[in-house]
Amino acid sequence: MTTSLPVLITGCSSGIGRACALRMHRSGLIVYATARRPETLAPLAAEGIRTLRLDVTDEKSMREVVDLIEAEHGSVGALVNSAGYATSGVVEEVGIEDMRQQFETNVFGLARLSQLVLPAMRAARRGTIINISSIFGRYAVPGGGFYQASKHAVEALSDALRLEVADFGVRVVLIEPGPVRTTDFGATYVANFKPVSQDYEAFRRRTADYFDAIYTGSRRSLAGTFAIQSDDVAKVVERTVRSPRPSARYPVGFLARSTLALRRLAPDVVFDNLFVRRVFPVPRDETRRATPSPQSRPQPRHEGDRR
Repeated sequence: MTTSLPVLITGCSSGIGRACALRMHRSGLIVYATARRPETLAPLAAEGIRTLRLDVTDEKSMREVVDLIEAEHGSVGALVNSAGYATSGVVEEVGIEDMRQQFETNVFGLARLSQLVLPAMRAARRGTIINISSIFGRYAVPGGGFYQASKHAVEALSDALRLEVADFGVRVVLIEPGPVRTTDFGATYVANFKPVSQDYEAFRRRTADYFDAIYTGSRRSLAGTFAIQSDDVAKVVERTVRSPRPSARYPVGFLARSTLALRRLAPDVVFDNLFVRRVFPVPRDETRRATPSPQSRPQPRHEGDRR
C-alpha cells in the first residue's frame, strides 16, 4: 500500500493495539490510534501519534473517526481491528448479557467498522483490513467458549469478506497470535471467571494457575516458554500493511504455527485427547473421583470363599 495513506487502529490502550501504533508511527506511517477511553492514549499522543476516542460498540464514535480520516485523506489506507477482550467461564454458566457483550465488541464492532471504511476503500481501489484473531479462532478449549466463538466468527467473516472485496483492490488479512505475554489478557480472563457451581471451582483454580504461569512467568510452563510479545505481533501487522500481496492469514509465534498445524492434521479425538486434555485444564467430576466405584470397593467374603 502507499505509505502516505493512514492506518486506523482500534484497541490502542494497551497490548497489541498499542504496539502496532508505536511500531507503525516510528516507521513513518500516518497512524490514528484509538481507544474507548482516550485518557489511556496519553503515552501515544506524547510520541506524536494522532489519538481519538473510538468505542467499537458506539456507532457515533466510529462514524466520526472514519469521517474525519476520509475528510483528511480520502480513505482509510489500512484498518487494524485490534479492540477486543475475553469473557471466561464454562458454557453452562456464562450469562446471556455477557455473551452478547462479547460478540458486540469482538465481532459486531469489528464488522461495523469494516463496513464504514469499505465504501471509500472500494472507490479508491485500495486498502487493507487486518483483523486480530487468535489461535483460538481455529480451535477451542474449556473455559473460554464464548471468547473463542467470537474469534471463530471473526475468521469466518474475514474469509467471506476477503473474497467479496478482492476484485476492488481491498485485502483482508487475519493475524492469529499465540499467547502474548505483555497483554493483560490473562489477568482479565481469570478475574472474569466466577463459577456458579462448586463443581467448576477446582477447574477455575487450575485455570487461574495455568494462565498466571503463561502471562506472568510465575512458574515454567510449555505455553509460557513460547509466549510472544505484543511487538512480535506488531511486526507482522506492519509487514502486512506494507505488503502488496499479503497472505490470507498469519499465525504468529511457534505455538501458533505448531498447534494450528496439528489441528489441521489430527482428527478431533486425537487433538482432544493428546493435546487439549494434556496441555489445558479441563473440568473434572471431583465427586465421582472421590467416591469409589462399586467395582473398586472391597467385596464381602462369603462362606465357602477360599482366599
